[in-house]
Amino acid sequence: MTGGRGHRVRGIYVLADDDPARRHSPRATLEAALEAGASTVQLRIKHATDREALELCRWAVRRSAASGTALVVNDRFDLADLAGARGVHLGDQDLPPERIPAALRERLLVGLSTHTLEQVRASAERPIDYVAFGPVFGTGSKQSPWTPRGIDLLAEAVELAGHPLVAIGGITLGSVRQVRAAGAAAAAVIAAVGDAPDPVRATRELIEAFAEGAA
Repeated sequence: MTGGRGHRVRGIYVLADDDPARRHSPRATLEAALEAGASTVQLRIKHATDREALELCRWAVRRSAASGTALVVNDRFDLADLAGARGVHLGDQDLPPERIPAALRERLLVGLSTHTLEQVRASAERPIDYVAFGPVFGTGSKQSPWTPRGIDLLAEAVELAGHPLVAIGGITLGSVRQVRAAGAAAAAVIAAVGDAPDPVRATRELIEAFAEGAA
């Protein structure tokens, strides 16, 4: 297993989604992200049995092992552990990060979703390595009860966060520079890669544009 806590979440963070409506499968999205050099890939598995999910996670860990890309599993720290992934990303309705066994917590990179400034502020004292904030823009990639947060609120969240902040929700090539300029350490994307005609090119363009936003 490869330890993940030393990984710095930055740049483009690709979500490889197993939604059958996506143009590309999670395997194809992962391959594209690896080829393009994304810093982090999260497997977002919502449409598979546990057996299928573990098989996919183990395959993804093997494929990403030789790269500098960190493989993170959505929701399930048990699958992340069994597969040897570098980390787990927890939603606000998932098992709290405080409940992850201490020994496993020492190995895994742990991310947490937030949607309000109050949640971001509270996350500063929680046992996590990075915080996600959104949806920044309107998105059709996942159901959310939250209205778009916007760039101004994102910038406030960055100031409050006690951990690196990953912006998420409706981020495209046209808006990723704004996200970086607001101070986000990383930009998480789903449709911008998973539905792109050429996902490798799309990821590379996003990486370049995000870097330009820091200028």
